Amino acid sequence: MPRTARDVVFVDGVRTPFGKAGPKGLYAETRADDMVVRAIRELMRRNPSLPPERVDEVAIAATTQTGDQGLTIGRSAAVLAGLPKSVPGYAVDRMCAGAMTAVANTGAGISFGSYDVAIAGGVEHMGRHPMGEGVDPNPRFLADKLVDPSALVMGTTAENLHDRFPQITKERADAYAVRSQQKVAAAYAAGKIQPDLVPTAIRSGEKGWGLATEDEPPRPGTTLDDLAKLKTPFRVHGNVTAGNAAGLNDGATACLMVAEDVARELGLTPKMRLVDFSFAGVEPEVMGVGPVPATEKLLARNALTMDDIGLIEINEAFAVQVLAFLEHFKIADDDPRVNPWGGAIAFGHPLASSGVRLMTQLARQFEERADVRYGLTTMCVGMGMGGTVLWENVNYEGAERSEAK
Repeated sequence: MPRTARDVVFVDGVRTPFGKAGPKGLYAETRADDMVVRAIRELMRRNPSLPPERVDEVAIAATTQTGDQGLTIGRSAAVLAGLPKSVPGYAVDRMCAGAMTAVANTGAGISFGSYDVAIAGGVEHMGRHPMGEGVDPNPRFLADKLVDPSALVMGTTAENLHDRFPQITKERADAYAVRSQQKVAAAYAAGKIQPDLVPTAIRSGEKGWGLATEDEPPRPGTTLDDLAKLKTPFRVHGNVTAGNAAGLNDGATACLMVAEDVARELGLTPKMRLVDFSFAGVEPEVMGVGPVPATEKLLARNALTMDDIGLIEINEAFAVQVLAFLEHFKIADDDPRVNPWGGAIAFGHPLASSGVRLMTQLARQFEERADVRYGLTTMCVGMGMGGTVLWENVNYEGAERSEAK
């Protein structure tokens, strides 16, 4: 029997507060799987009309799938969260775009009719599992000159972007980073971020048990003078510093993806509608430009231009990567559509979990902006990729909704 694609909606998204990786960070003594379990449980608590047995899939991403981030973490987290044993799960890895891929995969399955309800998210405990832990790159990458050696060091790929776009200076990157810190501080002060943070139990050997209730990485008092003094660890007299890049972080995210007709049946309130998604590859040594072709493909396929996009949540792995995206699409560095509540330079970037943070913030912004119809979540991905997801505001008060595709 022929199948008809169904509309898919993002119902809810939550995350743990993000912590700094390392022995003094919030989650130094917290397991990665316990973080994502906390997020899944909070999703179910916040949506009591959803019977747990109606969850058809749990897709959880982790970049370093070992230890407490291994054991097919989607399935193990589902069991640990108390979902029925009948609920399956799996693990996803697309490096930084892991959670974004989990959403895309489950959304496609729902549209096709294979699922009605899915939980998608990601976790990264970079304090326990540093990026690249246990990795054994095939020597042919370099021996056969398939990639430049710099492709294997993310900070060096950002320096390569500065080389490719000399007009994106260190001063311009630092100015962008300061604005990110300021926007996050303003969003916190206005109570924008807190509603979707899951208070998470933590334990410190020195202080005993505690509760993480807000992000640890932000530095709200950051100034341009502060950033100008920082070292450039990836290149002598370089441009990339700890101040104009995301840090090493721990955290978890989860969201609820549902067929729109099923959401109505179960009394769930959609926040935004999934329109389409796209992933694209670029040269690994300039992986930061990945969002550009991914977004171009997506806009072209849906007969849209950047003028149709009212909100953009782009992951701030490095300031230069964001600025290269903005430069390509002729968007001003301080365009109010872009990361209105700040980004990963301030919040932190626990790799595979970050895609759902972008979506959760976009969904909240849609609730406040009935004048905006379309928004993007987009990010660069290690080894030379980019991913972009196109969303439609279910609260849009403009012309009657038409098919974007």
